[in-house]
Amino acid sequence: MKNSVDVKNPAARRRGRPPAFDRETVLAAARETFWAHGYEGASIADLTAAMGITPQSLYAAFSSKADLYRAALQQYRRLGTDTFSALGEPIDTVSAFERILRGSAAIFSAPEHPKGCMISTAVLNCASENDDIADHVATLRSQSLDAFTARIERGIREGDMQAGTNARALARFLGAIVQGMSVQARDGASLEELLDVADLAIAEVARHRA
Repeated sequence: MKNSVDVKNPAARRRGRPPAFDRETVLAAARETFWAHGYEGASIADLTAAMGITPQSLYAAFSSKADLYRAALQQYRRLGTDTFSALGEPIDTVSAFERILRGSAAIFSAPEHPKGCMISTAVLNCASENDDIADHVATLRSQSLDAFTARIERGIREGDMQAGTNARALARFLGAIVQGMSVQARDGASLEELLDVADLAIAEVARHRA
């Protein structure tokens, strides 16, 4: 009889919907693990241990390691909302990038989470089977570069940046500074040291002020 089989096999009775958990909480744990170890360096065992869930629950909730990483990146980007919102605020271009660069220095060196940026230097080299993930992160970096360029171009239109400013080149310079600060933070640079770098970059933006 079916009922007697289920009684003798508790595992069969446990099958079905996995235990409930708060998605944002477990996603934050995954984010921290990816941030610390990178996409390829973070194993499923590492992730499930940090998240406090089983592999089955991970796949049920996020479909795959790749989709979990994408979700973690989205959550990570929300951490910098206050900093990067400066791009759209009614402030001058130099002030906008001052907030971005100094805010990035603070985030990259904060003691409560892994050092550096989860996106700026992520998945630069990877196995061929992870090319889709590398392309995804590269797209995020490209979007940031486009946003930097658009903000400088806006400054030129609004008259607070010199008309002859090479917006794309200056945006690439600022992107390189952000990426460099991320690497420096991973290597142990302090907040004060990163702020010194940020201040030099801010001075370069100010050199193009109208």
